[in-house]
Amino acid sequence: MGALGFFAALLVSVMGMGRWKETGSPYWLAGSVTLFVLTLIGGLTSRRGGR
Repeated sequence: MGALGFFAALLVSVMGMGRWKETGSPYWLAGSVTLFVLTLIGGLTSRRGGR
């Protein structure tokens, strides 16, 4: 995962959090949190791999 992909996923998760505050739907919250966690895991594993 490159730096651009990391920041794009981070931006999408933050936008999803904003949508959750607007709608109050738990699906937006769950999707945003899941995407954020996957982004962090992807960033950490790619750093360890030396790529």
